[in-house]
Amino acid sequence: MPLKAPKTSRHLEVERKFDVVESTVSPSFEGIAAVDHVDKSPIESLDATYFDTPTHDLARNKITLRRRTGGHDAGWHLKLPAGPEARTEVRAPLDASEQEVPGELRDIVLAIVRERPLQPVARISTERETQVLYGSDGAALAEFSNDHVTAWAAGNSDAPPAEQEWREWELELVENNGAADTELLGRLSNRLLDAGAAPAGHGSKLARVLGETARPDETQQPADPVHRAVAEQVAELLVWDRAVRADAYDAVHQMRVTIRKIRSLLADSQGAAESSDIAWIQDELRELANVLGVARDAEVLAERYQQALDKLPPELVRGRIRERLVEGARRRYQTGLRRSLIAMRSQRYFRLLDALDAWVAEIPTAAAGEEAAPVTLEAAYQKVRKAAKAAAAVEPGAEAELDLALHRIRKRAKRLRYTAAATGAVRVSEQAKVIQTLLGDHQDSVVSREHLGHQAEAAHTAGEDTFTYGLLYQQEADLAERCRQSLDEALRKLSKAVR
Repeated sequence: MPLKAPKTSRHLEVERKFDVVESTVSPSFEGIAAVDHVDKSPIESLDATYFDTPTHDLARNKITLRRRTGGHDAGWHLKLPAGPEARTEVRAPLDASEQEVPGELRDIVLAIVRERPLQPVARISTERETQVLYGSDGAALAEFSNDHVTAWAAGNSDAPPAEQEWREWELELVENNGAADTELLGRLSNRLLDAGAAPAGHGSKLARVLGETARPDETQQPADPVHRAVAEQVAELLVWDRAVRADAYDAVHQMRVTIRKIRSLLADSQGAAESSDIAWIQDELRELANVLGVARDAEVLAERYQQALDKLPPELVRGRIRERLVEGARRRYQTGLRRSLIAMRSQRYFRLLDALDAWVAEIPTAAAGEEAAPVTLEAAYQKVRKAAKAAAAVEPGAEAELDLALHRIRKRAKRLRYTAAATGAVRVSEQAKVIQTLLGDHQDSVVSREHLGHQAEAAHTAGEDTFTYGLLYQQEADLAERCRQSLDEALRKLSKAVR
């Protein structure tokens, strides 16, 4: 998808909403120690058109997208969940089009909307009276808004949409000045409650307008705990998708972890062996993880070498090693990220997400109070045990074969961990995680040593000093040996947890 100007900006929004009746008198903030004085701003007339898919996919994910005129922040606003009382607001300036959503904003939620159209679903007009609360240093602390709202939901009939009117209050902490000051937010909220307000029964104005049609169905949960876990991880996948698109730190890694969890859980789900749909989903998830792996591997190496070189005395860091190892890995990360984003904007990716949604939707549900049948972990554990026996049988000196055998244990321990966590076997999950982490460090060492060998050869060919490459290589070899020596004890603890 080609992206073009305008550029976006991001803001953290921490606020609370309150329901009030027409006769409720605005609160006083006198006597609050943190508040030095309060200034009233001129009344603003705000007019916003909200966009969503025909089935309200954004609203069901607690996301709002609007084009608003009037006020100091007129423009396109995309609001994303960022915590219990916080949202990330991504802004883009107004353009000539009133109906075409900016490409930058659509791309952020592409995993949710996919190829479905974004169209107007509501119009909300607000007459806003604002009071800005300042501290003794003159810095703004919070804004209190008294909103008189008129709203219309877009309908499918030829009849004009029904008009809704109400009054509400908003209390928002000012960004960059104590956005995490929940104590202040609590004290200010108490003043509103004392004045006769009540916590809002909706998360946003749009949620109130759309009502039940925009709420996810949370009345029933899948009976099978593994299926429940898959549904949760599919929701997580959409969250990490947005983080990758924003190039957030560690986002590629977390998206790959989520993909691996889904794959492991699907493999242990009921009917997995006989389902061609699950087999196709598994293959597509594997390919997606491989695409993301290019960026992830480069990210790991850049951070690994940066830390390792920073710990060495300066006189031991010789040649152009930082440029080759750290900067080179960072360049490969950017290349891998671009390729990942191309894949995440493809119809193939959308088909995978559609298939996951369909699989989750078909999960049988349990009635209230009904317990699901327990899932045994024995089969998953036996695969770990079998892989451990195979590793123990590797002939001394066969390093490459042993590395592969240990990597196989790691993958099977990872699958056991996810299944154990989904079924409530906490001790098994914790011990499987220990093995996964231990052998994950070992595998990172394997990859790093291979990379160091290639880079050292290139440096030698260019006539550069290769001393530091050898030093780092030995450190990686020592780490791998420590991981191997710790494995037997970790396997014994896992066995005790399973039994």
